[in-house]
Amino acid sequence: MEKTTLDLNSVTVRFAGDSGDGMQLTGSQFTNTTALVGNDLSTLPDFPAEIRAPAGTTYGVSGFQLHFSSEDIHTPGDSPDLLVAMNPAALKVNLHDLKPGATIIVNTNSFDAKNLRLAEYNTNPLEDGSLQGFNVVHVPLTQLTSIALENSGLSAKEIARSKNFFALGMMYWLYSRPIELTLKWVEAKFKDHPQLAAANEKALKSGYYFGENTELFTTRYQVKPAKLQKGIYRNISGNEALALGFITASVKSGLPLFLGSYPITPASDILHELSKHKNFGVITFQAEDEIAAVSAAIGAAFSGALAITTTSGPGLALKTEAIGLAVMTELPIVIIDVQRGGPSTGLPTKTEQSDLMQAMYGRNGEAPIAVIAASSPADCFEVALEASRIAIKYMLPVMFLSDGYIANGSEPWKIPEPDDIPKIEVNFRYAEEDFQPYKRNENLVRPWALPGTPGLMHRIGGLEKANITGNVSYDPENHEFMVRLRAQKVKNIENDIPPLKIIGDEDADLLVVGWGGTYGAITEALENVRRTGKKAAQVHFRYLNPFPKNTGQILKKYKRILCPELNMGQLSKILTSEFNVVIESFTKIQGLPFKTSELMERIEKILGEKNNGRK
Repeated sequence: MEKTTLDLNSVTVRFAGDSGDGMQLTGSQFTNTTALVGNDLSTLPDFPAEIRAPAGTTYGVSGFQLHFSSEDIHTPGDSPDLLVAMNPAALKVNLHDLKPGATIIVNTNSFDAKNLRLAEYNTNPLEDGSLQGFNVVHVPLTQLTSIALENSGLSAKEIARSKNFFALGMMYWLYSRPIELTLKWVEAKFKDHPQLAAANEKALKSGYYFGENTELFTTRYQVKPAKLQKGIYRNISGNEALALGFITASVKSGLPLFLGSYPITPASDILHELSKHKNFGVITFQAEDEIAAVSAAIGAAFSGALAITTTSGPGLALKTEAIGLAVMTELPIVIIDVQRGGPSTGLPTKTEQSDLMQAMYGRNGEAPIAVIAASSPADCFEVALEASRIAIKYMLPVMFLSDGYIANGSEPWKIPEPDDIPKIEVNFRYAEEDFQPYKRNENLVRPWALPGTPGLMHRIGGLEKANITGNVSYDPENHEFMVRLRAQKVKNIENDIPPLKIIGDEDADLLVVGWGGTYGAITEALENVRRTGKKAAQVHFRYLNPFPKNTGQILKKYKRILCPELNMGQLSKILTSEFNVVIESFTKIQGLPFKTSELMERIEKILGEKNNGRK
C-alpha cells in the first residue's frame, strides 16, 4: 500500500522491556544514528535497581527515552509520543507517562498468561479496553524474529534475544533513519562471531522492511536536521565528557592524570572510560575501598599529578576524613560525586541532587572546599577543565557535582579545537632560597613542592600546621588563624570566576534559580512561558562555593525567587542563609528529573498570583 511521509519538529520515543531485552543497547544505537542524521537530541536511560530482578516483573523493567528535534532542545522530553513495549511489565510501568493518543508498539507474543501474571495484570490490556485513546500497534516481535532467523543456526534463546534489533530496524524505518551505522557496529562488535553478526544484521533489516511492507503503518515520519553551530559534533554522555575533560586538563597542564576509584553506580563508567586512555599517560587505580581510592589520589597530588577520585553519595561519606586531610595539607585534588538517590544505598540507579549539603559542609572541623557543578552531559567537559584549573591554581580540593541523569544521559557535543582550550598553568616550587612550605602568594596559596626536590624537604600530615613553617602546632591562636586563612583562600576564588548571568527578562518580578541537572528543564520551561508574553528570568549556578560575587545583588533585585531542586531544598537553605533572601523552594524526590510541564505549571501559577494582586 502507498505510504505517506509526515514532517515533525520533534519526537520523544521510549524503548522499554526486561533488563535482558537490550533496551539500553537499542536506545543507544537509535541515539547514535539520530546524532549522525544531525538532529539535536537528549536522552534519559532508566536502569532497574535490581541487578537480576525476576524476568517479566515490573522491578526488572529497563527503559531508554530519547527526545530528538530539528530545533534546539534541552531535555529528554516530558511524555513519549511512542512507546515500544517488549512485555506487559514494560507497558504497565510506562503507560502513565505517555501523551494522550500516543503510539504503543507492543510485542504481542509476550502477552501470555505467565507474563500478564508476573506484571500483575488481572486481564489482558490489549483486549480489555484499557488502552482506549492510544494508537496500539500489535506486532508479534518474537515470532517475526524467529521466522527471520530460522536458518541462522542460532539457538532459540539466541534468536529471541535478537528481537530488539528487529524492533530497532522497524523504528529506523518509521522515523526515516539510516541503518548503515548500526550495521557497521554489528560488524565490528561480532567480528569474531560471524554467525551472530549475520543474525543481528538480518534481524535489523527484517524489522526495517517489515515497516515498509506491513499494513500496520500507513505513515512514516521525518525529523529534519537541526540548525546547530558549524563544527564537528559527536554524541556524548556526561561520564564520557567528564573523562575526556580530565584527559584534556592533563594535556593542557602537562601533569600526568591519576584516578583513584572504587566502583559505584552511577560513577563507575568514568573509571571504565579513563582506563581506555593509557596512550595519554592516564593511570587508573581501582582501590579496595573508597578510603584507599581518595588517599591514593592525595598521594598522587603530593607527587605532582593531576589527581582525581570518583564516587557517589555513599562513597563520598566514606571519603570525608581523607578530604579533610587534603584540606589540611592543601593539595590539589578533584573529587567527582555523581549523585544518586539516598540515604544509604537508596536508589542506586536513579538521579537526585542529594549531596549539596554534604559537599559544602560534610567534613569534621571547619574544612571548606571549592564546589562546582555541571549542568548537562556536554557541560561536564568544561567543568572538568575548570575544576582542574581551580584545584591547581589554589592548591585545594574541588568537589565536582554531577548526577545520574547527567552522567547517563547524552546530547550532541561540539568538539572544541585543541588550540582554543587555554593552558592550565602549573607552578612547582624549585628554588631553595626563602622556601617555607606554608608561605603564601597573593591568593594565599602555598607552594607546590614535589618530594625529592633538593632543599625543599617539609613536613606534611593531618595535624594542624603552624603558619609559614608548617610545623605541628597546638597553639589556639594559630589554629584560629589557619582555619580562617583556609576559608579565605576558598573565598578568593570568587575573584577568578565569571559573574552570574541573568537569562531572560531582567525587569521581571520572578527569578528562577537552579544548579546542576535542572538547567534543561528550567530553560525549556522559561522559554515556553516567555513565548506567551509573560516575563521571567533565570540564573543557573556552576560555582557553588564560592558563589559568584554578584549573587547577592541579583537575588535582591527580584520580588520572588523560585528554586527547583531534586532534594528537599538544599540550595534554597544555603542562599537564604548566605544572602538573607526569601526563596520559594520547589522540590521533587522521585529519582527522576523535573518535567518541563511541572516547572511551567509552577511558574505560571506564581505569575498568575502576581496578576491577581499578590505582591
